[in-house]
Amino acid sequence: MNKKIKTPAVDFLFDAILCLKTREECYGFFEDLCTVNELLSLSQRFEVAAMLKEKKTYLEIAEKTGASTATISRVNRSLNYGNDGYDLVFDRMEKPEA
Repeated sequence: MNKKIKTPAVDFLFDAILCLKTREECYGFFEDLCTVNELLSLSQRFEVAAMLKEKKTYLEIAEKTGASTATISRVNRSLNYGNDGYDLVFDRMEKPEA
């Protein structure tokens, strides 16, 4: 984990996110918190990560998402050398809660 981002302010933000219970609550909170472009950039990166996990090519990903090759490369680096955050979320999304 990057120690530069581990701050009380980031903890406070993550605690707020963990309080959200529905997609509608997420929409309301994130629309207030982020600009439209920030939210679209985050969702684009997440879509890129999903497509990389599916072994799609950079060209396929760029065509479908509009992401630059630099963005795709950054996401790929996170998938391969990051903190396994994407993997954790994708695994949980695949497995329904019991």
